[in-house]
Amino acid sequence: MSWLFGLNKGQPEAPPEFPVPPPPPPPAGGSGGGGDKPKDKWSNFDPTGLERAAQAAKELDKSRHAKEALDLARMQEQSVQMEHQTKIKEYEAAVEQLKGDQLRIQGEERRKTVGEETKQHQSRAQFQDRLARQRYEDQLKQQQALNEDNLRKQEDSVLKQEAMRKGTDPIYYSHAASRNMVLLQYSLVNIAIWGLAITKCPLMYPLHVATIEHEMQLRHKNELLRVEAESKARARVERENADIIREQIRLKAAEHRQTVLETIRTAGAVFGEGFRAFVSDWDKVTATVAGLTLLAVGVYSARNATAVAGRYIEARLGKPSLVRETSRITVAEAIKHPIKMSKRLTSKPQDALEGVVLSPNLEERVRDIAIATRNTRQNKGLYRNILMYGPPGTGKTLFAKKLAVHSGMDYAIMTGGDVAPMGREGVTAMHKVFDWANTSRRGLLLFVDEADAFLRKRSTEKISEELRATLNAFLYRTGEQSNKFMMVLASNQPEQFDWAINDRIDEIVNFALPGPDERERLVRLYFDRYVLEPATGGRQRMKLAQFDYGKKCSDIAKRAEGMSGREISKLGVAWQAAAYSSEDGVLTEAMIDARVDEAMRQHLQKMDWLHGHTKEAGAKSTISPSAGPADSSKIGFTLPLGEPPQAQDVLTPALEMGNKPEAHVIQEELKLEVQAPPSSDGAELPVEEGTVLAKGEGVKAETVVTPQGEVAEGVSQTDAAPSSEGGTGKEGKTKAPPKDGTPV
Repeated sequence: MSWLFGLNKGQPEAPPEFPVPPPPPPPAGGSGGGGDKPKDKWSNFDPTGLERAAQAAKELDKSRHAKEALDLARMQEQSVQMEHQTKIKEYEAAVEQLKGDQLRIQGEERRKTVGEETKQHQSRAQFQDRLARQRYEDQLKQQQALNEDNLRKQEDSVLKQEAMRKGTDPIYYSHAASRNMVLLQYSLVNIAIWGLAITKCPLMYPLHVATIEHEMQLRHKNELLRVEAESKARARVERENADIIREQIRLKAAEHRQTVLETIRTAGAVFGEGFRAFVSDWDKVTATVAGLTLLAVGVYSARNATAVAGRYIEARLGKPSLVRETSRITVAEAIKHPIKMSKRLTSKPQDALEGVVLSPNLEERVRDIAIATRNTRQNKGLYRNILMYGPPGTGKTLFAKKLAVHSGMDYAIMTGGDVAPMGREGVTAMHKVFDWANTSRRGLLLFVDEADAFLRKRSTEKISEELRATLNAFLYRTGEQSNKFMMVLASNQPEQFDWAINDRIDEIVNFALPGPDERERLVRLYFDRYVLEPATGGRQRMKLAQFDYGKKCSDIAKRAEGMSGREISKLGVAWQAAAYSSEDGVLTEAMIDARVDEAMRQHLQKMDWLHGHTKEAGAKSTISPSAGPADSSKIGFTLPLGEPPQAQDVLTPALEMGNKPEAHVIQEELKLEVQAPPSSDGAELPVEEGTVLAKGEGVKAETVVTPQGEVAEGVSQTDAAPSSEGGTGKEGKTKAPPKDGTPV
């Protein structure tokens, strides 16, 4: 629309249907009138264009070609705008080209500058090298001149000393050669004369020796005088040349200082230029920072990954420190014993009671446990925790190993006594044991021997904070049943367990001392293993005398009453040692009897020690009825918690009470009866071996269940009422308990 304002006069005129309005008359007064009036900023404004535009707009609105005219005007404006945009783009391209040329020129200038700087550095280095060489040559020349001067001075000094020593006689200097020749001839003549004299007169030899010694002394004195003179001359020369020496030292120090400063300056300039170039290049800075970051990340990641991998491998393959023995295959064991490992992998499950001698009732029960454990592993069920208690040496550890092998599980044995010395590390070690147990694919039987050593009561026992924390960690890891491991506890004093431990036990098995039949089986087993097999196989170092072996084993089983399975096995080892220690290597019946007698004496001594300790502890115990007459309960005897109750400890106070008059009153008032606890379905539950039961009316002490499951009356029984004298009835007979501690 610029043509509407009269801007484009050179363009073609408008179409004829658009009449052009006449130009307006000039403004009144003109621009030159009123010279004395102030000029307004709008005084030069020409409104003619606006008027023509308004007139044209009105006529366009009236014309039928108004729309086409507007479109044409719009297209013309767009064309003009496109031209302006094209010019703007051209200007921008030119500006970018100028920038590129400027960068290129700057790069060329920088390269030229770097080249010039390099040339300047090279020329400066060459100039410094020339200066250093020239300086070194000048120094050498000065040193040489100083040396020549010193030499000349020393020669003059020596000549002066010679002149002072020899005098100023010119004959001495002029006839030195002739004098030396004369001395040589004199020496030769002297030697010849002395040789002839010694030949003619041997007595002249000591005089000749003395002459030689005197000559050597004179030479030595002359040498000392010469050295002293040279030293004095050298000192005098140094004193005379002290200023020259000081100047030389000063020059050397200045040169060394200048060299060090130039070296530092050059190194600083090189490093500074390199650092400046490095900092100015952001690509290098970014790459360096990224590289250092990746390097740090790699180092820390590798270190942490190595630690994590080490802990993982240790948890998977390593054996925890608390585990004393395990059947689980480790890398170290596989490397040390490859044949043993291969046999273990290819072996078939064995009978759980192979080589284990137990009473029939106990054997049936533990066989059911073994079968249930094996089926639990095959069906991936939850394992049950077992508590095995009883005297030492009754086969608890052996059965635990056999149970693991029979079930196809791995076993791990740890001792309760190893936990207390761990101190603060006990909690960590306990968690490591259970973490290691959870990684077993075959399932793990964790056997804790002497578990009462650290699973004591937290409320009554005096235990350390570290042991209490370890116990809490153990309780935390065993709070729920697991399908990864099975816990088996063994203890001689189960009454010392914490109540939370008892709550985690599913099966309680009592391993009592072997009965007569079990003792005979054990004696025959160890007699075959330690006596018959070595005598019939191998090199036959041991021989066996002729006697009735079966009868002897039965006799030994009767005599070994109260002995545990471990004591009987040690008895078999003693027989073998007796045969090896004999002169002819023959094991006789007398030797066997002697070893049996010695073993029985040792067993009785152990029982005396045990009874003495029990009596000391029992002196503080009290005897009181546990219930009133309305409650059909047994009489309770309080024993210290530190020792398990024994049969003789329970029966002896009852015997003593039976001989007192007031005991009969208590017995008549209580009217106790032997009654097993009923089960849920009304049937009587089996009574455990060694259980102390109360008898009915007329019984003066408790009775004890034997290993065969029979109720044996260990004190006295009678059907009649007590006599007036306070003794037993006519049929009542008192039977004292054995001293070896076995159940009656």
